[in-house]
Amino acid sequence: MALSVGLLGFGTVGQSVARLLVERTDGLLTLTHVFNRNVARKQVDWVPSSVTWTERIEDVLDAGPDVIVEVTGGLEPARSWHERAIEAGIPVVTANKQLIATHGQALLAQAARRGVDLLFEAAVGGGIPVVRGLREGIAGDRLTTVSGILNGTCNYILTRMESAGLPFDAALAEAQQLGFAEADPTDDLEGYDARAKLCILARVGLGLDLAPASVPAESIRTISDDDFVYARRLQATIRQVSRVSVVDGSVEARVGPALVPLTSPLARVIGSQNLIVAGGVYGKETTFSGYGAGGFPTAVAVVSDLLAIARRAGGAPASWPATAAPASVSNLTVAPYYLRLVVRDQPGIIASLASIFSAHGINIDAVLQEPGNTKERLPFVITLEACPTSAMARALREIETLPFHVTPPLCLPVLA
Repeated sequence: MALSVGLLGFGTVGQSVARLLVERTDGLLTLTHVFNRNVARKQVDWVPSSVTWTERIEDVLDAGPDVIVEVTGGLEPARSWHERAIEAGIPVVTANKQLIATHGQALLAQAARRGVDLLFEAAVGGGIPVVRGLREGIAGDRLTTVSGILNGTCNYILTRMESAGLPFDAALAEAQQLGFAEADPTDDLEGYDARAKLCILARVGLGLDLAPASVPAESIRTISDDDFVYARRLQATIRQVSRVSVVDGSVEARVGPALVPLTSPLARVIGSQNLIVAGGVYGKETTFSGYGAGGFPTAVAVVSDLLAIARRAGGAPASWPATAAPASVSNLTVAPYYLRLVVRDQPGIIASLASIFSAHGINIDAVLQEPGNTKERLPFVITLEACPTSAMARALREIETLPFHVTPPLCLPVLA
């Protein structure tokens, strides 16, 4: 069935979607409308003259296209546009991760009542078909974990720090220059972008309706080039890892930097690539990987959702599995830890730290110190045996009050 498509948003992703639509020759998808603010500045000559350009959302919705594509981002007014389109019986395809993470449950319920599609493959993993893979490809399994690298910006920064020995600020500036990072990279660096994607995957794969604010998120801004030197000594590297799991009915979730062994698939993800691992009771681990950012990979996912609707030829949309909000969400319960300190050298530092760890029942595994640093700025690392996260947090609060720090301590979990 041929579909007319109204496109909301003509930024990087929107232009890529439009390009894929106008270059198709099978007649299944026809771009009819483009909505954008200051639309006169957005018009390009490669879009057919038959397409209507507008700054009024009503011009698109009132025209009644067969499907709406929303790639503007943000919660409002995007949420109201989704609600209006769905109420009018118009299917919606979106790349809006924050909207689906925050209001996806209500929007999916509305779409089910109206008997229309709400598809969002492009909201997670760019061109990686992970939503469809979880929903259909391994739906027969009982999944217990979803984890991986979900933010290409952070992965680019961390892998450049690792491979080129760049300080954080230089790696960020390079990412911005190449278009991998926004002028304001807060959502990426603080883990908010990856957290939204993790909540979507938790809904699709685990049946969990997680509120993004309930998932602990930690910044990668505190990672230094020193940390990669020590990580390498530990046969490990550092990645921003997102993980949600269900263990004996309890939900654990976290987004943030962590040490991962060099033998882990996570360590081999470089540049702006993404990797998602779904763990099941019967099928064990299933991995999805590819380019998770950029206009064209994301546009591929959008157009794939459009084709799924077109090829169903008006049939009823497949239902989404029921979800439930967990009673609570906790951080990692138990993990080994990597603690990096930068101090003004003086007698008794190790003794002070050991006393605190002993008081909280935490065992030291090793102390590492690279040569060649001054006593005024002396970095070193302590690795700690597996301990309760709550005990580590209490010990860290005490350690932060000690008088010899040059920079705040960095504490990372060590993942198997």
